[in-house]
Amino acid sequence: MRGGALVLAASLLAATAAQARPLRVLSLDQCADQYVLAIAPDADLFLSPRADDPDSRLAWAALAYPQVRPTLETAVGVRPDVVVRTWGGEPRLLAALARRGARIVDVPDATEMAEIRTNIRSVAAALDRDAAGARIVARMDARLAQAAHPPAPGRTALYLTSGGFTAGQGTLIDSILRAAGFANLAGLTGFGAVSVERIALEPPRRFLLGFFDQVRADWRGVGRHPVIQTATRGRVAAALPASVLTCPAWFAADAAVMLSRGQGAS
Repeated sequence: MRGGALVLAASLLAATAAQARPLRVLSLDQCADQYVLAIAPDADLFLSPRADDPDSRLAWAALAYPQVRPTLETAVGVRPDVVVRTWGGEPRLLAALARRGARIVDVPDATEMAEIRTNIRSVAAALDRDAAGARIVARMDARLAQAAHPPAPGRTALYLTSGGFTAGQGTLIDSILRAAGFANLAGLTGFGAVSVERIALEPPRRFLLGFFDQVRADWRGVGRHPVIQTATRGRVAAALPASVLTCPAWFAADAAVMLSRGQGAS
C-alpha cells in the first residue's frame, strides 16, 4: 500500500509539473516565427533557422530563443504542444508531429488587411493568448489610421522590386498602396515582371520600391539596371525594407505608414 501511494503521488506530481510548464511552441518557418514571437514571447519557443535573418521583422527578438531545423529528430527532442507554420514543414514531418499530440496551426497567405487580422486572432487563440492578439490587431489598426490618405488624381505608383517584379490586384502590396491612398499602376493581377523598355518609354509618376535594401540580393536584377535607376530618380514615393514585405503580417500596416510618409522618397 505504501508503495502504491508513492507511485500515485509521483504520478500526480508529474502531471502537475507537465501542466505547470510553459507552453512549448515549434515554429517551422520565418513567417511563423514573427507570429509566435509577437503573440507568445513568454512561451518556450523553438524558432526556424531564418528567425534572425536581416529580412526578419523581429530578428532582434529571435536572439533570445533557440533556432532548430524542421526535422523529425527536432520534433522528437522538442516535443511541442503547438506547431505553427505558414509554408514550412513537409507532410511527413507534420504527420509525425500530429501523431505525437502536437496541434498544427496553419497561417494562410493574406492579400488583405482583414485576412491578416483573422490570422492574428487564429494564432493567438491556438496559443491561448487572445489578449495579445487583440493588442496586435489594435496596434495594426492604429497604424492604418496613421497611413490613411484620401485617393487623389495623380496619386499613383508602380511597385518595383530589385529583381524587376511588380504586384497588381490580389496582392498584399496592392492593399498597402490602397491603405496609403495610392492607385496601383501595375495593370495586372498577381505578380509579374517589369521590362526595362516599359520603364524607359513610359516611366510612372511614382515608384514604390521593395527589397532594394538587400544589397546582395538580385544585384544584377532588372530593378538595378542603369536605365531604371535613372527613371526612378526623383520619383520614389517610398522604399520599403524587406523586413516589412517578406511575410503577410501586421507590419504591412507599418509599410503603409512608410509609404504615406514617403520614407526613403526621392
